[in-house]
Amino acid sequence: MEQRHRFVMLAVGITVAVLGATGQAGAQTREARGTISAVAERSVTVKVGAQELTFFVDHETHLEVRRAAKDLQQAKAPSAEPNVNDYFAPGNVVLVRFQDVSGRHHALDIQRVGSTGAGGGSISEPARIATGTVKAITPSQLTLGANGGESIFAITKDTDVLKKGATSATKAAGGPTPITTFVRAGDSVSISYSESAGRATASEVRVRTP
Repeated sequence: MEQRHRFVMLAVGITVAVLGATGQAGAQTREARGTISAVAERSVTVKVGAQELTFFVDHETHLEVRRAAKDLQQAKAPSAEPNVNDYFAPGNVVLVRFQDVSGRHHALDIQRVGSTGAGGGSISEPARIATGTVKAITPSQLTLGANGGESIFAITKDTDVLKKGATSATKAAGGPTPITTFVRAGDSVSISYSESAGRATASEVRVRTP
């Protein structure tokens, strides 16, 4: 968690100004952890245990990449749209958050991780995901608007913020910088959360930068 500030999020292909109108609360989202065996501009194939899965990317896919790699790519072609093979290569260990759409694996997020875990990789269902527009935010609570409704998420000391310039210091309790420094009303976000006793608690808030 302490190295979050070394990464940035990139939208692949055509940028989308607002994602709130297509909120994905309750969507069937899964995670695949494994080693990249092949990569192209708009797809990546990952060896997950004994199987290989190909994930397709589009304008909704976000890449979490090292800042040094982003700076190098922009120096070579500052106006070029980022491609998956600009930042990832065979042999990289990654975590892909994805959904099955029309019989294909659609990648929502791709990020490097330290290990494949036991068995060379795995597929799992992560915490629930909600995507929409921030309606209101305080250091301890975020109100999300999606599909014409609103949902409230508790922010705790274990809530991480993923945004350019944000670090683990943005935790609501115990860190010197509150979440409100980086997340504001009107931002498009993706929230990983869990529910207990009718209360939704955010474990991660990802700001979808346009």
